[in-house]
Amino acid sequence: MAKILTQPEDNLNSVLPEIDEQAVENGEVFTRRWIVELMLDLVDYQPDRDLTDLKLVEPACGVGAFLGPIVRRLSSSLKTSGKDLTNAGSSVRAYDLVPRNVDAARNTVAKVLIEDGWPSSDAEAIAKKWIQVADYLLLPHQPHEIDIVIGNPPYIRLEDIPNARSNLYRKTWPTMGGRADIYVGFFEAGLRTLRPSGTLAFICADRWQRNQYGTRLRELVSSEFSMDLTLSAHDVDAFEEQVSAYPAITLISNKPQGRATVANASGEFGEAQAHRFARWFKTGRSPLSDRGLEAARLPHWFNGRDSWPAGSPERLAVLEYLNDNFQPLEDNDTGTKVGIGVATGADGIFVKPSSIDIEDSRLLPLSMGRDTNSGEFVWSGHYLVNPWGPDGKLIDLNEFPKTAAYFESFAAKLTKRHIAAARPARWFATIDRVDPSLTDKPKLLFPDMRMTSEPVLEPGGYYPHHNLYHVTSEKWDLEVLGGILLSKVAELFIDCYAVKMRGGTLRFQSQYLRRIRVPVISSINASDKKALATAFRNRDTKQATEIALRLYGLKEIPS
Repeated sequence: MAKILTQPEDNLNSVLPEIDEQAVENGEVFTRRWIVELMLDLVDYQPDRDLTDLKLVEPACGVGAFLGPIVRRLSSSLKTSGKDLTNAGSSVRAYDLVPRNVDAARNTVAKVLIEDGWPSSDAEAIAKKWIQVADYLLLPHQPHEIDIVIGNPPYIRLEDIPNARSNLYRKTWPTMGGRADIYVGFFEAGLRTLRPSGTLAFICADRWQRNQYGTRLRELVSSEFSMDLTLSAHDVDAFEEQVSAYPAITLISNKPQGRATVANASGEFGEAQAHRFARWFKTGRSPLSDRGLEAARLPHWFNGRDSWPAGSPERLAVLEYLNDNFQPLEDNDTGTKVGIGVATGADGIFVKPSSIDIEDSRLLPLSMGRDTNSGEFVWSGHYLVNPWGPDGKLIDLNEFPKTAAYFESFAAKLTKRHIAAARPARWFATIDRVDPSLTDKPKLLFPDMRMTSEPVLEPGGYYPHHNLYHVTSEKWDLEVLGGILLSKVAELFIDCYAVKMRGGTLRFQSQYLRRIRVPVISSINASDKKALATAFRNRDTKQATEIALRLYGLKEIPS
């Protein structure tokens, strides 16, 4: 669990360097008014409620894009309930690191209150109380005290922040792993402060749902909170300036996971559609199809720290059905495994396009990505200069004088690698150990990057290079399994889970291949097995998909 700061760090400001204001400003993306109004509607921050009963926090307020609409609603609520402005002294808290942003936000709030009839002295005083210059990630938060955390957290890479401060961020909010954006910490900090049934609502990049740096945050949300809504808005004109932020509106609540709402908005999504979506979100049950928007309810959200899927609501509903009713591709019962080929750390030395004058036992036939381009395995003649013996241990170079002479001719380069610096005695090792049992096994090979699922059967005798991913199995006929993996049903998993490259190129990496679900072998009759194998050999994706749809109990794959 994260450490919640309950007391300010001693002399924190004197110890930590300030974040460069230019870096902070580069991370500022101001949200359009109608998007803010939508988010307030989604968290039910409505003026017909007594909003003084709620505690709302805006953790990175900028110049007040969220605060203006928040205060208008709060002011209206005060008047409806007959309360004075002073009754709302603890109803709002907002923070920003940049003093001039805080000044601008205070002016925005005071102006709204004065225009709404409150005395200027009261308006200015409470604006000053509500909005503070502070680093939200280093504040002395109390857990379980806030009803609503809402906003647009900053987009700043951790490596752009002074080390002393970024290290304290990581120490305080451990979800900020790897090369994370700072917004990951804002998610964790906000979630940790929520009261039971309290809600966090952010418009923010959704890359954390799929990228490596979001692993710990996904695990936190899956294990302790409820993912209530993800509204993908990549093409929506949501901000005051054009940015490539891949935004989504995300609602997460401090309660057990229940039904989850998935929505996809296109560039046509605007203020009118936002109003209709907010109404549907409260009471609608049937899927919503509106101009620029598709939305649906899922029985539950996707579990775990592994990447969460993305796609249309209909595709995610199908994916959820498949996850709930079919077994994973990698499975101990069938002895099916997914892996990646050998990484060497120096392909120019270890990978040779033809045999060289070393001991024959040190030349391991190597399968390369190009060997699969035709849809059939056609070996290009590459070898791995193999430093690993049949026992899986490094060879003794004294027993292989030709291989020793070959490696020693490249010693200057090989010893400079990180793997050699860490373990000097293993200076001639490849990064990955060669598994001697893998070579002779038949394998389904997947090149890393392809537009469609194109598994290729390698009959055995070759070891895969690191640009290839492989599937082996003790019980599956690999041509039958290959037919299933050739189908658009299998491709659906990759399309939804993988982070796509430019142009829509898919990544067929181990972590995504393992997300594929397959039928139980015994449930496939002999006729379908034969037809799947034939479809695989003929590269007939259409036939493979037709059979797969029937085996999975699906009518079609939604777009």
